Amino acid sequence: LAGGIILGVALWLRHDSQTTNILYLQLGDKQAPNTFYVGIYILIAVGAVMMFVGFLGCYGAIQESQCLLGTFFTCLVILFACEVAAGIWGFVNKDQIAKDVKQFYDQAFQQALMAESETNNGKAVVKTFHETLDCCGPDNAIGAVSPLWREDLCPNKGSILKNLMESSSCHKKIDELFSGKLYLIGIAAIVVAVIMIFEMILSMVLCCGIRNSSVY
Repeated sequence: LAGGIILGVALWLRHDSQTTNILYLQLGDKQAPNTFYVGIYILIAVGAVMMFVGFLGCYGAIQESQCLLGTFFTCLVILFACEVAAGIWGFVNKDQIAKDVKQFYDQAFQQALMAESETNNGKAVVKTFHETLDCCGPDNAIGAVSPLWREDLCPNKGSILKNLMESSSCHKKIDELFSGKLYLIGIAAIVVAVIMIFEMILSMVLCCGIRNSSVY
């Protein structure tokens, strides 16, 4: 059940419309940074393996098989190690993920402002960011003074002044988006780790109980 819940949460995060709209973008030959998906794929793998390992543990308990329970324990130790490694990776990269996406957005924004023709897709990339996150520009102050600002890059709310007043900075929205998603991943990882610890303890207790009972 825990594996199924983790798998469901991971698949929901993987197919969330906001992140997929942004992370599937391509600026010329450059793909949007998708480091965020590494953590998601780890969760998907852990959830799927947990479901299989859970079945192995249940079957081993029903059959009172020390071999199956020992295998169950070993698999849990490996999964727990992967979980800790993924948690450390996520903690180290939590700021870098948002930073990479912001840099990608800034490059697209500059291309959208400078382009005299429609030969590049910078404008389309920027509009996708603005519409998905309901934001306007990398920094409202920069956008307000830029002579190259294009009103049609922002969600249509009337005048450009109204756009700047009512829309948040896209840098801020990107930070909020990924910090919220990484927060969910962190909660899921902690829940899984706690469940795994209890599973390892109980499987060893049961395995020892079966071994002791077989003596008599």
